[in-house]
Amino acid sequence: MPQPVASVPPWLRHALRVQPGPVPWNAVLRGALTCGPLLLLGVLAHAPTAGVLAALGAMLAGVNDRPGSRRAAVTRLGAPALAGACGIFLGTWLGQGAGAGQLTLVFALCGLVGGALSAVGPVASACGTQWLVTMAVGAGMPLPEPAAARALLFLAGAALLLTLRLLLPAPMPGTGTGTGRGARRFDGERAAVAAVYDAVAGLLDAVGTGNATARRAALTAALDQAQDALAGPRLRRHASSVAERRVHAQYAAALPLAEAATALAWSRPTPVPGAAEGPRRLAAAVRKGRPSGPLPAPARGDAALRALDDALLRAADTFDKGTADALHARRAAPTTVLRKAVGPAGREYGLRVAACYGTATAVAQALQHGHWYWLPATAVFLVKPDLGPLASRVLCRALGTLAGAAVFAVLAALLPHPGGLIAVAAGCGALIPVAARHFAAQTATITALVLALGMVGGEPQMAAARCGETLLACAIVLVVGHLPWPRQRGGDVTARLTTARAATHAYVRHVLGARDERADRATRWTLRREAYRALAEARAAIDRAAAELPTLARHTAGTERAAAALERLVDTTTACAVHLDDRGRVPARQAAATRHEAELLGLEAEFGPLPVTHLNTSRTTASCGHP
Repeated sequence: MPQPVASVPPWLRHALRVQPGPVPWNAVLRGALTCGPLLLLGVLAHAPTAGVLAALGAMLAGVNDRPGSRRAAVTRLGAPALAGACGIFLGTWLGQGAGAGQLTLVFALCGLVGGALSAVGPVASACGTQWLVTMAVGAGMPLPEPAAARALLFLAGAALLLTLRLLLPAPMPGTGTGTGRGARRFDGERAAVAAVYDAVAGLLDAVGTGNATARRAALTAALDQAQDALAGPRLRRHASSVAERRVHAQYAAALPLAEAATALAWSRPTPVPGAAEGPRRLAAAVRKGRPSGPLPAPARGDAALRALDDALLRAADTFDKGTADALHARRAAPTTVLRKAVGPAGREYGLRVAACYGTATAVAQALQHGHWYWLPATAVFLVKPDLGPLASRVLCRALGTLAGAAVFAVLAALLPHPGGLIAVAAGCGALIPVAARHFAAQTATITALVLALGMVGGEPQMAAARCGETLLACAIVLVVGHLPWPRQRGGDVTARLTTARAATHAYVRHVLGARDERADRATRWTLRREAYRALAEARAAIDRAAAELPTLARHTAGTERAAAALERLVDTTTACAVHLDDRGRVPARQAAATRHEAELLGLEAEFGPLPVTHLNTSRTTASCGHP
């Protein structure tokens, strides 16, 4: 009798997972043109420590150099760089006069603030991390430059990479030759919008199949990425360029298409042949920067198909004219940001960062060695929950550090100094964007780069010490990460589910409440985007929590079912919205399904009764499930 094969634990499965995707050659080029050349300039100017500081700023900016638009890169790279410059200034000032006890206390308090701010979002998380890491580096790294000079050099290195990100061309695959300079300036935005149309086509291909739910999630991710790509600061003083208006209009035209495709996937039990051809032609038109031309029209057999046909007609008109009312995401108010920082997720993360950062600093100070700053800096990276489950990231960090230190020790013994070390720094800078697909690979690359920077700056070869510090930091974070806390675990998951429930309720109320036929549909699409985006963030947090060790994963058991129920409610409400536009009423099956899902989720008990002015509820025994 065959023996059952033991399943791989979720935390180990997560540690082995590599993110797929093409090689970001443009980011590789930027990495090669920053870390190594900056270090070389410092050596040629007989100021190697100045080159080390500039290369450090470029390295940390390269960690945040992900695919996306230029306008989004301004915030994604610039904000953490400013935070890092402030951190290195503050750390240098503290390191010059504070004692071991004072330094530990201040670092713990800063960890509390930085950790709480990291719960606000990805950019805030990068800002908090760079602030704390550079504080430790500024306080402990022996460099001759004063605090202000260190901060300016660090900022200059990051600014160089950001400048290259804004200036170097990044042609899109399949782009025609007649796109012009204006179109190339918005290549990242166009790529993100084209991916939305491809995702709509993918969802239409999956109608009537078991892949519809996964394709709808892929469409949500594509819309999130396009929204982020268009949400950054303007790259021109006047936002009136034809290329900029066109890309915003094309994104706005994709929203009714996404709504119709979602409604079709909800209500259609059989595939719709040829329905995906129109969105695919629109995606090609976005990439080539050209009008869409004639689009195939689907049969107008039911409300969802009629909505799809109308959305294609509006999209074709938008592509031909190049103008439309662009939809912008509503920016989070300062009160919302503060509420996230002091909420359950912010408090839990802040306390853990403070405990790890303060403990690592105290242990490092007690050991009294020259590289004590490695320990708290490593602990900050390890305690970041958005890098994956705790056990997974600790394992990857340990293995990556050992591999990177071993490779660097061999290279340092074989290559000439300082030329060989500068070449190692240039190569590692180029590899960072590729290594970002896996935490262990990224750790190995950064370890080799940091060791090269240290040796160029005058420090001895310390690969073995680096390994010891990392293993000690892993032990500290593992212990602190599993300590019981006064409040319930899973604060991040709970907070994101609460946000998703509130966004779902706002969307349902808007669609099913007393409606004015002339009401602005853009408001509905905005609320729908916010609901799906909040649900996607909740899903990501739930998946990370589920891959923790059992002692932590049990605190969020059952939350996946709540997220799935919220997604079904938003899908059902989307189908209701399409039927309301078509006939002004909702069929009994959809009405009963919507109310049933809302009652199961307890939305009426928590937020008040949902309006049902336009619901036909005469048949309350109608099926509540999906077709």
